[in-house]
Amino acid sequence: MANVIGNVVGNWQHFAVILVIGQILSLCITSTSVISNKLAEYQNVTVPNFQSFLVYALLLVVYMPVALVRLGPRVVWENIRQRFYWYVLLAAVDVEGNYFVIKAYSYTSLLSCMLLDTWTLPCVVVLSFFMLKVRYRWTQILGVLVCLGGMGLLIKGDMDAGKNYKAVDVVKGDIFMLIGATCYAVSNTLEEFIVRHRPQYETVAWLGFFGTLINGVQMGVIEHNALSTMAWTKEIVGCTIGFGLVMFVLYSLAPFLFRMGSATFYNLSIMTSDFYGLVFAKYMFHDKITPIYAGAFTMIVAGLFVYHVFPHKSTEHMARLPGFRDQLPGDVEISPGTHRMVASSSSSMSSRRTSMDSTSAKSVRSVAVNAAHNDTLV
Repeated sequence: MANVIGNVVGNWQHFAVILVIGQILSLCITSTSVISNKLAEYQNVTVPNFQSFLVYALLLVVYMPVALVRLGPRVVWENIRQRFYWYVLLAAVDVEGNYFVIKAYSYTSLLSCMLLDTWTLPCVVVLSFFMLKVRYRWTQILGVLVCLGGMGLLIKGDMDAGKNYKAVDVVKGDIFMLIGATCYAVSNTLEEFIVRHRPQYETVAWLGFFGTLINGVQMGVIEHNALSTMAWTKEIVGCTIGFGLVMFVLYSLAPFLFRMGSATFYNLSIMTSDFYGLVFAKYMFHDKITPIYAGAFTMIVAGLFVYHVFPHKSTEHMARLPGFRDQLPGDVEISPGTHRMVASSSSSMSSRRTSMDSTSAKSVRSVAVNAAHNDTLV
C-alpha cells in the first residue's frame, strides 16, 4: 500500500503535464476533423494529400533551420547518412496513414471507422514490446481496458444519438481504415523510438523533409485533376490554412508526449477527441451532451491515470535497430520506463571514434550532445 501511495504522489505532477499535452493533441485531432468536414462540404471532394502537404512543408521550413543551428550541419548530415531509411519509413507510413484514414470516412460507416480506428492501440502495444522492449504491468493493462471501456461508451453515445451514416463501400472503407490505423501504429512507435535517441526538432524536421517529398509526389499523381478543377474560395483557403496550422501544433507537441509518456499513452489520450467533437457540436449545432459522454470522458482520464501510476518494467536499453547500434554525435537514450537518459554502451562509442578524427569528433560530439541534452530532458 505504501508503494502505491508513493507512486501516486511521485507521479502526479508528471502525469498532470502529459495529461494536458495529450488533451491538447486530442483537441487538435478534433479540430482537424471539423475542418476536414468543412472542406469536404465546400469542395465536395476529399483531397487528403493536398491537406497534408502544407503540414509537412511547415515542419521542414520551421524545424530544419533549428536542427542545423543547434546541432550543426555536420552532425545532422552524419545522422541522416547513417539512418535515412528509418526517416523515410517514418514519413511514408505517416503520409499513408493520413491518406487511408481520411479516405476511409468516405466509404465506410462512422461506427466502423470508430471501431477499427482502435486497432492502432494493440498494434502500438505489440510494436513497443519489441522495438522499445517495454514490459507492461498488470495495472497498465487494466488502464488500457478502462480507456477502451470509455471509448465503447463514446461509440454507444454516438449510435444512440443517430450519428451513424450508411456505408458506400463497407469492405473498401474497412480495409482503408485498417491500413491507416496500422500505419499510424508504426509511425507512432517508430517516432517514439527515434525521439528517445535524437532531439525532437531534428526528428520532426526530417519527417517534414521526406513527408513533403512523398506527399507531394502522391498529391501530383492522385489529386491533380481534383486540384485543377477546385474553386479556390476564401472558405477553402481559410480551412486549408487552419488545418495546416492545427496539424503543425500536433506534430510539434507529439514528440514531447512520446518521450515524456509513450506512443501507447498518446493513443489512449486521443480517445477523448470524440468527446471534444461533441463539445464543438454543442456550440455549433446545439447538440446535447448526455451523461453517457461525460461518463466516457471520465473513464478515459481514469484509465490514463491507472496506466501511468506505475512505470514500465523496461530493460536497460531499447532494441538495437540497424543504424542505431553505433552511437553518433548528438545521440542520447531516454528510457521508456524512467523517461531519463541512460548510459550508452562504451563499445558503440569506441566504434564511432575509430571512424572520425579524434579531435574534431570530440568537439562535434560535445556540442551536439549538449544541445540534445538541453533540448530533450524535459
